[in-house]
Amino acid sequence: MNLKSFVAILAIAALPICAQAQNAPKPTKAAAQRVVQIISGDKAKTQTYCDIGKLGEQIEQADEKKDTKKVDELSQKADALSQQLGPEFVALMEGLQQLDESSKDGQEIGAVLEGLDKMCGK
Repeated sequence: MNLKSFVAILAIAALPICAQAQNAPKPTKAAAQRVVQIISGDKAKTQTYCDIGKLGEQIEQADEKKDTKKVDELSQKADALSQQLGPEFVALMEGLQQLDESSKDGQEIGAVLEGLDKMCGK
């Protein structure tokens, strides 16, 4: 799953927090590296991250089928899981909603986060 898809999924999942996203600090490569370090250093958090990715794929499928009830249900699960990854992860995801994926910063952060995707066997 690419960065844009992952952020979009988390944006859907984090609708209650979206109002705060406008106040979120701009994400940095260092913040992304810190998040990767935190998640990759904890097997339970790594599994949670991978589970969010799987839910994200299910959300995309449900969205394509216009099944809003399923999207909402899966989004709530993804939101609950994302909270388990810690405030650094949540803050990074909120900040990424404001970042252009094709920008230099977006590409650098995306490259850092790809390390987590590789841990999920993607």
